[in-house]
Amino acid sequence: MTVRIITGDCRRVMPAEGPFDMILADPPYGDTSLDWDKLVAGWEVAARENLKPTGSLWVFGSMRFFLKMGPVFEAAGLHMAQDVVWEKHNGSNMHNDRFRRVHEHAVQFYRADVEWEAVYNEVQTTADETPRTVRRKKRPPHNGGDAESVYVSEDGGPKLMRSVIYMRSMHGRAIHRTQKPDALLEILVRTSCPPGGLVGDFFAGSGAGGKACQMAGRNYVGAELDPLMADKARAWLGSDLFGRAA
Repeated sequence: MTVRIITGDCRRVMPAEGPFDMILADPPYGDTSLDWDKLVAGWEVAARENLKPTGSLWVFGSMRFFLKMGPVFEAAGLHMAQDVVWEKHNGSNMHNDRFRRVHEHAVQFYRADVEWEAVYNEVQTTADETPRTVRRKKRPPHNGGDAESVYVSEDGGPKLMRSVIYMRSMHGRAIHRTQKPDALLEILVRTSCPPGGLVGDFFAGSGAGGKACQMAGRNYVGAELDPLMADKARAWLGSDLFGRAA
């Protein structure tokens, strides 16, 4: 297993590192007037061109970001597969006249030239500690013309992981201002990167994606534009490979 951080612009340095089994991206959302929160143009095309046919791309963002960027992803040749919601224990308070935002979205995309069935997708499950019982339940009326009037529901055993994932944010522990919990990223890595596969992180930041790959036993290469942050990420990951600047 290898974990590396490269200093440079992802649009320039990452193509030489692919193709990738999975790509992670936590780009600026463009939701604020802060100097660092500016949309980055063209990285979606670079991601699509360096994604294996069996691979998928997980992108973090706000609802505003995805409404704005939806046509851009489509134009880059990417289809949406699903989304999960990360629920944080605290959140941003950018507007005092709106709900306090304590969640972010992670949306999965795959290449438009392949069928979803060809994409690697290891469904994640959680343990169900309730006693194992089998119940016959009435089928909801909104299911329309299903032939059966009842269906069997079994309690106990593994259950599909829910699409809303609660996990404490990195508040007070982060080395990057938008750092995601590595345990959250590990869920996505295990879902979309096969064992022994390669994850490309286009906006590496703290290197949390690399930590997630260390935990999951996957290979990782991340691109970080800020040299100082790249050094911090390498120190955190225990990596001595500094990569090249571009």
